[in-house]
Amino acid sequence: MTHYNDVPSGSEALIVVHVPLVGHIVRETMARVPSHVDRDDLSSAGLTALVQAAHSFDPDRGVPFNRYASTRIRGAILDELRSIDWASRSVRRRARELDATRSHLATVLGRPATTTELAQASGMSTDEIAANEEDVARAQVLSLHASEDDSLGARLVSSTPTPEAQLEHREQLTYMAEAIAELPERLRHVVEQYFIAERPMAEIAVTLGVTESRVSQLRAEALVLLRDALNNALEPDLVPEASRPGGAAARRREAYFAAVAARHAAGVRGYPHDRGAVTASA
Repeated sequence: MTHYNDVPSGSEALIVVHVPLVGHIVRETMARVPSHVDRDDLSSAGLTALVQAAHSFDPDRGVPFNRYASTRIRGAILDELRSIDWASRSVRRRARELDATRSHLATVLGRPATTTELAQASGMSTDEIAANEEDVARAQVLSLHASEDDSLGARLVSSTPTPEAQLEHREQLTYMAEAIAELPERLRHVVEQYFIAERPMAEIAVTLGVTESRVSQLRAEALVLLRDALNNALEPDLVPEASRPGGAAARRREAYFAAVAARHAAGVRGYPHDRGAVTASA
């Protein structure tokens, strides 16, 4: 059994924050499997997969952890389901024999055989056939992801976001709030007043003692910084290279990214973090 103490540094927070994801996936799975499936067994498999995902997660690949972990969790739960067979060998063997007889009769008769015809050909009573079919049906585990070629899950339409999509959205909002908090004071003021307080640009210009054109420039500059900060945290491949790597502007931008990352790390750990002065704009 894997214990939290065995988790590498930095991974325990990933596990704690994403434990609800295991619950979501287990609930989804329980809705489409027989009622006698043990929820605790599925939860145990999912939690083990979550810990293993935290062990092996590589943030440099640019894949959000919740997306990576959900794949591992779903796979572990499906493996757990496949490892369980509630039907005895005799039930499975009789079911295979009935299927073979049913196929043979269909070929001979040119149509599906009736239960009575199947009973006569197999030497079983109709009640025995019905009982066998019921046993197999109870033991059958259905999964929307059982088919690799045609996943039913991919074809179902849902009006609500999936649990992993909800987690990803919350993560994006968290990063956005942290990125706004770390903006240089004038840029932060413009973003908060224009987008959050919904004040007209003319009023913001008066407050700052600048022209509306300058406020528009500050807003555009802030949006570029926010976009790059979010991408730096969530989609590093989308962050454009600095026009002059190593230059003053590039160093200010990197300092801003580092401040956002530090604030996020402090928030995950639950520690207070004092906002430092970050001069990311010229």
